[in-house]
Amino acid sequence: MSSYDYIVVGAGTAGSAIASRLSEDPKKRVLLIEAGGSDRSFLIRMPLGFLKALTKPWFTWGYTTEPEPGLNGRVLPVPRGKLLGGSSSINGM
Repeated sequence: MSSYDYIVVGAGTAGSAIASRLSEDPKKRVLLIEAGGSDRSFLIRMPLGFLKALTKPWFTWGYTTEPEPGLNGRVLPVPRGKLLGGSSSINGM
């Protein structure tokens, strides 16, 4: 079984940056874990493709709001990225 000095959970913007900085010390072993897949899909890379990606369960966690009284009880999606780069990968930039 492998051992690590640091385990970073989540390869979003912050997790990737932290893992990168921690791994600068060659004496330290760093493991970066991400639940989602790659950010190399054309839906992520293509302008406006991210709108289609927001409907795919392999790119987002599927979070929603509680029913909103001011919106006649509607439940709204809260897109949160489940892939390398995290929510930064699905923000349409």
